[in-house]
Amino acid sequence: MKGSKKKESLVIPIYGIDQREFFGQNGIFIREIEDEYNVRIVSRGDELRVFGSPKSILMVKELVNEMMRYIRNGGVLSLEGLHYAMKMFHEKGEETQALDLDDRILVTARQEVIRPRTDGQREYIKALMEYDIVFSIGPAGTGKTYLAVAMAVRALKSRAIERIILVRPAVEADESLGFLPGDMKEKVDPYLRPLYDALYDMIPDVKVERLIAQRTIEIAPLAYMRGRTLNNSYIILDEAQNSTYRQMKMFLTRLGFNSKAIITGDITQIDLRNKEESGLVQVQRILKGLPGIAFVYLTEQDVVRHPLVMEIVKAYEKYETEMRNKKEGE
Repeated sequence: MKGSKKKESLVIPIYGIDQREFFGQNGIFIREIEDEYNVRIVSRGDELRVFGSPKSILMVKELVNEMMRYIRNGGVLSLEGLHYAMKMFHEKGEETQALDLDDRILVTARQEVIRPRTDGQREYIKALMEYDIVFSIGPAGTGKTYLAVAMAVRALKSRAIERIILVRPAVEADESLGFLPGDMKEKVDPYLRPLYDALYDMIPDVKVERLIAQRTIEIAPLAYMRGRTLNNSYIILDEAQNSTYRQMKMFLTRLGFNSKAIITGDITQIDLRNKEESGLVQVQRILKGLPGIAFVYLTEQDVVRHPLVMEIVKAYEKYETEMRNKKEGE
């Protein structure tokens, strides 16, 4: 037809991979690629024939090659990961290695590969490798805690450190844990459960329990860090927006030799009665620019949970900005 765009085809070999893994359940991955790039893909044995515009075909070829490399290196494809890869190809062009495995962090107990999946997360991991104290500040779902725990587990497995210490403030109880029912473990578990969840995702359950019993992995409320010096350790303070000025100072001065401290939090979700007393808010003014310390700011663009989480974060940010502007205008 006159004026129609030229259609071409290209054969892409897909040898040496599990095609069920490559195509996804009921061929969902292929359908997503077809919709995204306006192409038609036909599978014939160990080959794909792609029909579409020259530019679209080349984009699909680069994407398919990255998908195969990812699988061959032990990765497990997901629909969420494919969407992110296609997004990165659109933003940066076909030269982007959207499924690059050079930055793999860890393989989980379920044989899933943990790696940074956004530019912000890559900056975060780079900072964790280069600095002894790293602050990661951003909204829910950006992988602040999960990636920090993954890096800690990797360091423990490689024997770069001897212990992992995971810490959280127990704000709801004002850290007066003696008034809560049960033994100490039962008192603090509700506040530390997200840290347990991350560990169990990365290490077999039985091994986690053994490492905790041996105190190779320690999970504790922030109040119990006073008076300690932590050497050869990876120390993570989670939900740091709910620490006070004094608690933050106390935590940071626990750092011993051959140790790293990672402080994560979301300053839009402060549960303290006086939000200005948040140690995470104040520390940005106190330590900014100090050598050996990095601040990494993640945004809604780094959310890697359900796609709706990103939209929820944006909606709340918009609402809070409107409320602040309205208050300032009164």
